[in-house]
Amino acid sequence: MSKRDYYEVLGVSRDTSEREIKKAYKRLAMKFHPDRNPGDKTAEANFKEIKEAYEILTDADKKAAYDQFGHAGVDPNRGGGGYGGGQGDFGDIFGDVFGDIFGGGRRGGGQRQAARGSDLRYNLELSLEEAVKGLTKELRIPTLATCDLCEGSGAKKGTSATTCGTCHGQGQVQMRQGFFAVQQPCPTCHGRGKIIKDPCTKCHGDGRVEKSKTLSVKIPAGVDTGDRIRLAGEGEAGEFGAPPGDLYVQVSVREHAIFVRDGNNLYCEVPISFSKAALGGEIEVPTLDGKVSLKIPAETQTGRMFRLRGKGVKSVRSHAVGDLLCKVVMETPVNLNDRQKELLREFEATLTGESKKHSPKAEGFFDGVKKFFQDLNS
Repeated sequence: MSKRDYYEVLGVSRDTSEREIKKAYKRLAMKFHPDRNPGDKTAEANFKEIKEAYEILTDADKKAAYDQFGHAGVDPNRGGGGYGGGQGDFGDIFGDVFGDIFGGGRRGGGQRQAARGSDLRYNLELSLEEAVKGLTKELRIPTLATCDLCEGSGAKKGTSATTCGTCHGQGQVQMRQGFFAVQQPCPTCHGRGKIIKDPCTKCHGDGRVEKSKTLSVKIPAGVDTGDRIRLAGEGEAGEFGAPPGDLYVQVSVREHAIFVRDGNNLYCEVPISFSKAALGGEIEVPTLDGKVSLKIPAETQTGRMFRLRGKGVKSVRSHAVGDLLCKVVMETPVNLNDRQKELLREFEATLTGESKKHSPKAEGFFDGVKKFFQDLNS
């Protein structure tokens, strides 16, 4: 037959003081003492049960073992760890086997450690010029900071947290079901092992307060969208003095009106006139450092790429510098007057019959189209 809970036997709660346990024992002992109930076997059994409960709950070591492991912890015939005279630790047996399943055995102390502060993320949008050159940015971060009134303890100034009466500072309580005992976080102190009876008036017992802080963050030259900068210890404050989290600055680079970035290289399109493409010459090309001259050879076709070495982006991870690739795009003249149109017609007439010489791509294209339809009809 399974034994009744010792606290239930004496009619007291788990956080009852030793003095109250003694008072409860004396009252029940007088009620069920064999001298007062001669020949009553039930009263005799109750008296023995009360006496056993009293002996366990008034011995600090036995009480601690019972609180943690129940009757198995104080039964010398089962190798209980409370006072078994050198016998095996009951907690070791079940802690090793079921520790990972039920949240850990006794040897870890059971008490939940104060949680480290949460990490924070700040999305920082930069222009291409800022990302390429680097800069120092002032960031205003809303966060949870350690309460300066209670210094993170959560307790009112001049007071401190007290040991939880439910779990007696262990942070865990035991749920028994048949032979097995399962530990779980204490519902009263939520696994901390301590209770704040007189909370801080500023943080209301949390140990942290909402606060905004300004940080000066150095953004290295060459960062790109997706890069992340870690600032250790600048996240939220931890619970009750635990270490703070980190702040991660997530970089995002805005699209540029002229340049397109691909890694360390920059791309841009440069419009050129029909005459400049045909005759060649120099044009001005924009870079992030200013304008540079680019020599266009005669008979340049639209779409041709020109590479300006070292005019790209310096890598954030090395000393390598990318290039600027310029794609020339021939611009068709618009809003022509009569004289200009006449000159173009005269020019077009000079090319008649010599398309293969002056427009090899067009001639090759139309020859290909002609051959395609011939094959289609054959």
